[in-house]
Amino acid sequence: MSRKKTVKKTTSKKRKKSGNKIFGGVLLAFCLIAAIAAYLFTPLGKIVDGLLFGENGDREPSGGNGQIAYETDELAVHFLELGNKYAGDCVLIDIGDTEILIDAGSRASSAATIVPYVSNYCSDNTLEYVIATHAHQDHIAGFVGTKDAPGVFESFSVGTIIDFSMTNATSAVYNNYLSAREQAIARGAEHYTALQCWNRTNGAKRTYSITEDISFSILYQRYYEEKSSDENNYSVCILLTQGTNHYLFTGDLEKEGEESLVESNSLPKCQLFKGGHHGSPTSSNDCLLSVIQPDVVCVCCCAGSDEYTSNKDNQFPSQAFIDRIKNYTDRVYVTSLCDESAEKGFVSFNGNIVVTSKGKELTVNCSNNNIPLKDTEWCKNNRKW
Repeated sequence: MSRKKTVKKTTSKKRKKSGNKIFGGVLLAFCLIAAIAAYLFTPLGKIVDGLLFGENGDREPSGGNGQIAYETDELAVHFLELGNKYAGDCVLIDIGDTEILIDAGSRASSAATIVPYVSNYCSDNTLEYVIATHAHQDHIAGFVGTKDAPGVFESFSVGTIIDFSMTNATSAVYNNYLSAREQAIARGAEHYTALQCWNRTNGAKRTYSITEDISFSILYQRYYEEKSSDENNYSVCILLTQGTNHYLFTGDLEKEGEESLVESNSLPKCQLFKGGHHGSPTSSNDCLLSVIQPDVVCVCCCAGSDEYTSNKDNQFPSQAFIDRIKNYTDRVYVTSLCDESAEKGFVSFNGNIVVTSKGKELTVNCSNNNIPLKDTEWCKNNRKW
């Protein structure tokens, strides 16, 4: 039997300047008891920090602290904001008592955001699977963390680590990742590369079963064993399957890698796709999109940031990305928005994006709003849809 994961709400109320103090005391005691009881009787509930929104993106009356709830037998895919204005990936897949973490960007300091968020759902402090797609900072720095913000590998027990087979990386971030990974292995984690998974060597598997109808598979693409001048092409590619639903994660794979991915695998239509390379103009190409034909696309980036280019059309999510993706779906969601006037240089766009599925239909709820990209003021002012 599934239990509804609870939604905590708080409401601010004006105190009456006059009235019966005894009645007020009794009422306060009753509220405290009710709150404690609600907490004690919802250990199975898993909640998303943020605001609860209706189907059309309107905030439901919740006093400003509503939280998105989903049931224990639902699959939930979380696309995290990372606490800064930089593009980066971190995806938490929550399936009952099993948690899968794909990447931990965007900077080492993002661990201060990632670890508490994941802890809300990882009640046993164990990540059954951790996948690092490639060796760029905006995908692996949060595994390491900082002195003041311990990283993912230090903060959680890890069952299995799967990461990239090839790399050109020599950076300090990469070397720190290797050290943190080795420490996790010393504490009991199994470690395999994507190529070992595909070849099923040294105990690695191509497909990992989570429940009777949920599994994830490591897909093949040729840059698991061929050199590329572009680090992005080494990205590990994962297909999560739930019955007849399919969810695809390709890291920052570029066009050459996407072509190989399509040629090497019998890819299904995908209900959910993590937009490749943060919605860059060089990823999420038609060679891939025409095959997977996604229903929902989530983009992990800081929209409109000049972090990589001053060309506004190429800033994430790029115009080229939109030109291609709009032929398949208008259900596109973005985590953050660049705002140099804000304290941290960004504000939430959709915020933390949580996609849930109990059956065939996907439900999208976000911590800031549920407005699809095409309907936002930023898109109307900066992009052509």
